[in-house]
Amino acid sequence: MKTWDIVIAGGGIVGVSLARELRRHGASVLIVERGQLGREASYAAAGMLAWCDPALPTALQRLAQASAAMYPEFLQEIEDESGMHVDLRTQGTIVYLEQPAEGDVASYVSTRDWRPLGADEVARLEPRLVYSGESAYWTPEGSVDPRELITASVQAAKQRGIDIASGSAVTAIQVESRGALAARTAKTTYIAGAVVNCCGAWAGEIGPVRLPARPVKGQMLCVVPQRHGLVNHVVRAPEVYVVPRSDGRIVIGSTLEDAGFDKRVDPETIQRLHQAATELIPELSETRLLETWAGLRPGTPDALPLLGPTEVPNYFVAAGHHRDGILLAPVTAVVMSQVVRGVKPDFDLSAFSPARF
Repeated sequence: MKTWDIVIAGGGIVGVSLARELRRHGASVLIVERGQLGREASYAAAGMLAWCDPALPTALQRLAQASAAMYPEFLQEIEDESGMHVDLRTQGTIVYLEQPAEGDVASYVSTRDWRPLGADEVARLEPRLVYSGESAYWTPEGSVDPRELITASVQAAKQRGIDIASGSAVTAIQVESRGALAARTAKTTYIAGAVVNCCGAWAGEIGPVRLPARPVKGQMLCVVPQRHGLVNHVVRAPEVYVVPRSDGRIVIGSTLEDAGFDKRVDPETIQRLHQAATELIPELSETRLLETWAGLRPGTPDALPLLGPTEVPNYFVAAGHHRDGILLAPVTAVVMSQVVRGVKPDFDLSAFSPARF
């Protein structure tokens, strides 16, 4: 029976990025994915690299900043290995804050390169964006097309010689003789020296370790405007965000719903999101609807990811990234590769330990 050094359960951007990093250090790696690689939360994401987001938990800020800094090299390597282009936009983000506390604003402006914007500067940056006296700021956040990212990452993983088994989910981890682990699916069993649970919203479905991962539904839509370049910056407001792609498409999102594993799209919700975006950018009312969808973000009770070992020897978890899986993929790959290889990680991961629950 073939064995591997490491089995990665889950083929989203976190799992694939970690597999590539482990392979870089000489490990033989198998990715086991319940469906098609990268077609769950990674494919559904908007792709904002929101390391300046006020909603980002304090404990995540250092990881988020480090991961954002890694992105240019991370993408260059993926493009070189895959031969594919990944759309990375670095124009920045315009953020409307809803009555922020004065101290919060001062903190963000001083520590996160936020720049307050008046009406004239908003008009200069985005002529078609409505400004109604809100607290507006420019931030250096970028965005990436997550579908191009995951497609290229999977191809890069194949180029590195990473094995892939798709179409059957890992359901249980079992300790074998001499400390090896068995990753069991409904169809077969895979034997490895270590297993990493990167199953996102499904991370809690694998026995015997109980992980408090849960799905958080997000509905979104994509439109095509009549005019190319209608929006150049990501625009983030309390009720909606607008994310332009370089080919002219515009992604609008998103909801936060506790709906289990239901991925159905509600037309009224989509209409509400479109209307909220139109109030920001009136010309969005004249766009053609290209696509609607819903994804399942991997949430946890404290909105922090699960990063580290479990009580089962050589069984690790890298999941629960909620809205920040795309952003945190590069740094997660590095630090979890270090953890799995027994190397002291570059960052203190104690706040993300699965043992906290």
